[in-house]
Amino acid sequence: MLRSTAVARIGFVLAGLFVCGGARAQTTINIWPGVAPGSEHWNWKEKVFHDVVNDGQHLGTIIDDVVTPTLTIYLPNPGKATGTAVVIAPGGACIALTMDIEGADVARRLQQKGIAAFVLKYRLKHKLVQGMPKNLSEDEACQWGIADAVQALSVVRRHAGQWHLSPHRIGIIGFSAGGMLASEALVQENPALRPDFAALIYGAPFESMPAIPARLPPVFMAWAQDDNTAGYAMVRFYKALMKAGDKPEAHIYHMGGHGFASSTRPGSTSAHWLQEFVWWLKAKGLVHKPD
Repeated sequence: MLRSTAVARIGFVLAGLFVCGGARAQTTINIWPGVAPGSEHWNWKEKVFHDVVNDGQHLGTIIDDVVTPTLTIYLPNPGKATGTAVVIAPGGACIALTMDIEGADVARRLQQKGIAAFVLKYRLKHKLVQGMPKNLSEDEACQWGIADAVQALSVVRRHAGQWHLSPHRIGIIGFSAGGMLASEALVQENPALRPDFAALIYGAPFESMPAIPARLPPVFMAWAQDDNTAGYAMVRFYKALMKAGDKPEAHIYHMGGHGFASSTRPGSTSAHWLQEFVWWLKAKGLVHKPD
């Protein structure tokens, strides 16, 4: 599995951000100059599905067959900005992306709390597997997304001054398969490529366990006891971090299943995961109040 990538020189032109109605408008940028490495021969088209409902859950926008990875930027208003930034990696088993409930919705909530958010649309396994090896494992299917996650962190750091961010408070949060991406970015061999903190929300290495370096950045983890998809992976990665000498913060909720990012179920404490994540950031000194 790819666990490191060269930090390419970013050759794109950033569109201007403007204030409209008291809220920052969003801009989307490519994270690689030209074609993303490893997908030079991908010739299929991205597919976008709106207002998707699955088993009664409103998933919002779903994207398949991503070829060109991007970041959509959610900057807080200057009066609320803390200088902290988070790259958000939505889930979808590396064959789709849940861009609303595990992307834009989370970004807007963080933005309101003064935290800059960058929603990552990363490359996926092509559903028709044309031009790709068949029967890819989940590790193999996520390799392009891992490279995109590492590159996204580099892009945000490179432009920290322009976006009024602290280059030492740039983290990543991943959901489900996005949590696997975040965990792989966390354990990069080159410390300079790692995030300054990572949040793994019902997502961690699902197949092979990566080597865990010593002295990793702070880690926040959250999952539900009734999660039959990622529960085992979360427990296994938590134990691996502890064995390596790290002390991740873990929230194990009584219920929530898999995919509680936008849950509003009455009586479900998992619905408060984001509030607890922000509390953790503050306790770690990773969110500073604006002057």
